[in-house]
Amino acid sequence: MAKQKFNIIESTCIPVEIDNCNTDLIIPARYLASTTRDPKFFGDAFMHDLRYDSEGNPVKDFVMNQPQYSEAPREGVHEIIIGGQNWGSGSSREHAAWAISGYGVRVVISSSFADIHRNNLLNCFVLPVVVSREFQQELFATVKADPSAKVRVDVPNQTVTNLSTGHSETFPINSYKKYCLENAFDDIDFLLSNTDKIEAFEKH
Repeated sequence: MAKQKFNIIESTCIPVEIDNCNTDLIIPARYLASTTRDPKFFGDAFMHDLRYDSEGNPVKDFVMNQPQYSEAPREGVHEIIIGGQNWGSGSSREHAAWAISGYGVRVVISSSFADIHRNNLLNCFVLPVVVSREFQQELFATVKADPSAKVRVDVPNQTVTNLSTGHSETFPINSYKKYCLENAFDDIDFLLSNTDKIEAFEKH
């Protein structure tokens, strides 16, 4: 997982309009036996059985293989996925979050997330953004009409904005996880950053 500080992310999006997109679709179970933590390995496995047929050829109709959405994520390009409702349902496999992070996605926007998957995303430095169903549908329509359209996710102010329409919503995030994302801290980094306070407490 890439530890990057979260501030404002402004990017084009990949619209994955699949409701109840479960973790087995996000990363097939056969990849769970791997012992590697190589981000590229899991990024290549992201949505594998939807992206490729049984012979390993790209499925042309799948959104991630369409020319306007196939470019690999980088700053300002495809760092955001707009997903269907109930994103990440099914098994609790952390590998699903590894796959999304390994592919280069930093934000997943949906009207709802499976609880365990949402927490796994946060632990892998991917921000799950919950919006209303109406706003989710607006984002799908905007991005499909204009693949160059951008969405801005402002982490400090907890807002997500459709830059094409100007419409914006606020989103919830746990204050601890927000602090960690803004400082690129995992749980251990957070503890280490408070070493002086911990040592001072232990002396009393």
